[in-house]
Amino acid sequence: MSKIKQVALIIAFSFSALLFLQATSFAQVTDQITKSLNQYGQSTIQEKIFIHTDKSTYIPGEVLWFKAYIVNAGNHTPLDLSRVAYIDVLDGKQNAVMQAKIAVSKGLGNGSLYIPVSLTNGNYKLRAYTSWMKNFNADYYFEKSITIVNPLKTPDVAAKATLGYDVQFFPEGGNLVNGIAGKVAFKLSNENGAVNNFNGTIINQRNDTVARFRPLKFGIGSFIFTPLEGDTYKAIIKTDKGAPVIKELPVANNAGFVMTLNDNGGPALDVTVKIKNVNAGAVYLLAHTRQSVSIAESASVNDGTAHFNIDKAKLGEGISHITIFDDAKHPVCERLYFKRPKKQVILETTANQTQYAQRKKVNVSISANDMAGKPLAANLSMSVYRIDSLQQVDAGDIFSYMWLRADLRGNIDSAAYYMNNNNNEANTALDNLMLSQGWRRFMWSNVLSNKTPAFTFLPEHDGHLITGKVTNTITGTPAKDVVTYLSVPGKRVQLFAANSDTTGKIIFNTAQLFGPGEIVAQTNTERDSTYRIDILSPFSEQYSAYTEPKFQLLAAMRKSIEEHNLAVQVQNTYSGAKIRNFYEPRVDSSGFYATPFKTYLLDNYTRFTTMEEVLREYVREVWVNKSQKRYHIKVLNEKGFLDGDPLVLLDDVPVFNIDKVMAIDPLKIRKLEDVPYRYYWGPSVHEGILSFTTYKGDLGGVEMDPHAVVLDYEGLQLQREFYSPAYDTDATGKSRLPDFRTTLYWAPDINTVPEQKSEVSFYTSDIAGKYIGIIQGITPSGDVASQYFSFDVR
Repeated sequence: MSKIKQVALIIAFSFSALLFLQATSFAQVTDQITKSLNQYGQSTIQEKIFIHTDKSTYIPGEVLWFKAYIVNAGNHTPLDLSRVAYIDVLDGKQNAVMQAKIAVSKGLGNGSLYIPVSLTNGNYKLRAYTSWMKNFNADYYFEKSITIVNPLKTPDVAAKATLGYDVQFFPEGGNLVNGIAGKVAFKLSNENGAVNNFNGTIINQRNDTVARFRPLKFGIGSFIFTPLEGDTYKAIIKTDKGAPVIKELPVANNAGFVMTLNDNGGPALDVTVKIKNVNAGAVYLLAHTRQSVSIAESASVNDGTAHFNIDKAKLGEGISHITIFDDAKHPVCERLYFKRPKKQVILETTANQTQYAQRKKVNVSISANDMAGKPLAANLSMSVYRIDSLQQVDAGDIFSYMWLRADLRGNIDSAAYYMNNNNNEANTALDNLMLSQGWRRFMWSNVLSNKTPAFTFLPEHDGHLITGKVTNTITGTPAKDVVTYLSVPGKRVQLFAANSDTTGKIIFNTAQLFGPGEIVAQTNTERDSTYRIDILSPFSEQYSAYTEPKFQLLAAMRKSIEEHNLAVQVQNTYSGAKIRNFYEPRVDSSGFYATPFKTYLLDNYTRFTTMEEVLREYVREVWVNKSQKRYHIKVLNEKGFLDGDPLVLLDDVPVFNIDKVMAIDPLKIRKLEDVPYRYYWGPSVHEGILSFTTYKGDLGGVEMDPHAVVLDYEGLQLQREFYSPAYDTDATGKSRLPDFRTTLYWAPDINTVPEQKSEVSFYTSDIAGKYIGIIQGITPSGDVASQYFSFDVR
């Protein structure tokens, strides 16, 4: 072999080896980024929550009904992580005017809110979240606009319009670089929402026009723009009202990366990265859908440009984040792309007639099927209400929320428009929406550091968590390692214990805590009398930046408002008691210590006048003595006496001073239960338990320790019973009792089974008009759907 051929072979081999090493190095980088994101996703499971309300406009005195669907944000399957959901209704100043905690089981829960007469006219924000969701941005809480019209309140005088405009510009990928053409999305809104009627011009410092733009949909659009070094730019926007709006454009850099994504409707996306004044041999692309990595690729940089060809089939349905990284694994560009999801479930809903007389039965058949027509199991909620000039069709549906709205920040005008239209205009508008979202849902620095995230709020997997803080009243500093007790006075024994951490924080893991009542928090004041306990609110103190637009009462609404107001007053007058019916919660009535060793029903014995006599004469498991003018109780079992005083409960409130126990009036005590063994309850250890229960559950007149904290506290909401009368006989149909219901039906828990169609029935009221039914639902596999039906009442 000639020397020339040998040299050629060596060069070829060296070049091949270099390419191999380079490819290996590229693969290592993409693998590292993918591994970091997967690890982050596994440690930061996230929830989505959707709320189906019975309607969206209310009169004070009405009940707002709702159903909560909580799913895994990654795959939309019902998630059994949180057992409690929180509901807030906020006014325009982010003040909560109504709040509730509802019980959740396997990702499903429901509740209601009574609209108080004190509320003023306006648009309010209903939001929902879990304790776990408080660890993340409040922009991803569920939010929905509801309107409350109070005929008893004088409408606010409309102030002179002084609309302030919010103009935002979003360069594709995040950057403008001088000399490189890029797409820029824009969004214009004011306090009333999106602004659609305007024209915009981009000018430089010499007042030369370099670009023009106007919105496509919902105040959003995009334009192509090439900034030049040394120039500065501003936008001049002319609306149909007021003076022009002037806004500076984002500053263009002399060095950086510009990302462009093109979708020509084919099977692949073309992603181009242009680079200026940056020494980069390669760039890396990572695409993930809800933190599930679908594509990880690298591309060499040639003449300042790198190209990627992305197979759409590899992307997950819904919103994907496409991120570009430089050689050092720093994210330099990012944008969102939406892949339309295929509907996997179809709801079929039909009423047996299109028109009904008053007080007649309506039968509605419901089925859930896959795309091939095969019946599916699904959990559904359904509302039926009258629509008019005041109450319009509620456009919020679970399908567009789960696939689009829940993964984006801020308010999204008419999310259903993007999901229900698949034409060129809608597709362009959808891509503009993706461009207008800016950067990511999480910080890449947190992902790439591979550190286990620290969370402030725990998921409430077993029950409602009541949190507090213990402070040393002498030093004013947090107190650690202090055992605290929280009890709920009543006939059912509820006691919870917690130990404070280094910051003084305490967490009581309650179980089956329902309805309004009192809670008592205290330390063992016989041992720890220098501590103060503060109970913290479980409701979120984070808020999204979006505020509801101003509500305007229109003359056309007057008749409908009068009719709704009359209907509410009539219903509350004639059927108020039935509207206020609540279901009894299914709770375990036994104490935390389960079955006691022995129960003494004092009515079965001769009644003594002192508690000391009762204990000495009847209770064999205790021995009472008095030492240094203080009473003490020793618990006795087959092994002998236990050390120290037992835990003594009076209507489940701990009483640590045994002298107070002896002062209890035994004639007010119904029963006594004892546990003559050492008992471990959370961080506390007790030398036996004595539990006294009064007849009234009111502590029998015993004064609470002055160090104890007594608070009114609302537990998980008691479920209200929806009132829907049945006119199944001539007598009930001809009853003179008026029926002015405008919400005919609310069912939060309808289950379809594959073998047959489900059927629900209800009766029309005395109110004629056009009615609409809305059904929302989810399957066990996470497929969601909604459906509408309508009928007339004459």
